[in-house]
Amino acid sequence: MFNTMTITKTAGALIGSLLVLLLVSWAASSIYHVGGPEHHAEGEAPAQAYTIAVEEAAPAGGAPAEQIDFGALMASADAAKGEKVFGKCKTCHSVEGKDGTGPHLNGVVGRAVASVAGFNYDDAMKAHAGEAPTWTPEALQEFLTNPKGVVPGTKMAFAGLPKPQDRADLIAFLQQHGG
Repeated sequence: MFNTMTITKTAGALIGSLLVLLLVSWAASSIYHVGGPEHHAEGEAPAQAYTIAVEEAAPAGGAPAEQIDFGALMASADAAKGEKVFGKCKTCHSVEGKDGTGPHLNGVVGRAVASVAGFNYDDAMKAHAGEAPTWTPEALQEFLTNPKGVVPGTKMAFAGLPKPQDRADLIAFLQQHGG
């Protein structure tokens, strides 16, 4: 069936195809070579063709980059706007004296941290009470900026209020609901 000539032709065709494939690969890699002609040692990064300038990142911990005059913000705070901002808090908190997922917030301004009777605070918030014992307007504005940054490990899932005016308005609203 197969004679020596058929086997030789088949082997020649296979080897010839591999040779053509090798030559095409070599030609393509020399034409479309990416990177410089220099060789790099193992673990050494090649030189970059271009660099993209990037602005500096915000400071760690979520602290605002610029200092704000919180006293001036509180003086101009609008409790009516704060009530609208409180809409983000209503899922877990109320100002009617009833606890939900979170403790009620009526009377929170000036109240001791983690002090609502009958509410089961997480360990992180109880530990925070030792660091900052009272919810002053300043303590609230810091906490509302980044709750998980101020009280690491808290179960509060809220990401925070990035706008200082929103925080001041919310605190003014909460002050109206003192206990």
